[in-house]
Amino acid sequence: QVQLVESGGGLVQAGGSLRLSCSASGRTFSNYAMGWFRQAPGKEREFVAALNWNDGNTYYAISVKGRFTISRDSAKNTVSLQMNSLKPEDTGVYYCAADPTELSSLWVPDPNEYDYWGQGTQVTVSS
Repeated sequence: QVQLVESGGGLVQAGGSLRLSCSASGRTFSNYAMGWFRQAPGKEREFVAALNWNDGNTYYAISVKGRFTISRDSAKNTVSLQMNSLKPEDTGVYYCAADPTELSSLWVPDPNEYDYWGQGTQVTVSS
């Protein structure tokens, strides 16, 4: 059984930084796609960033490109999201997700493609 546990959320001022971590267990995650999504109150869950574990290809939403960086640590089975230059509109619950197949750029933004989800971690950016 795949388990994903997020950590690292919190309250930060606009312009600040946070680093989220997703600890993955229960499988060998080579050939998996790993993604980060977020959901603000009253809004749908939206894609933030993703990577394919095996080849390390990364994908970003336009709204975060250049500010956020997704990475993996194969030794620790961890996927991280470094978030810099945070804005109030980055506020939301951030979820880690995993799919047992590598995804192309066409499919990584679709939350329906991911089979496993963490419980989420709150990120609040104050203005």
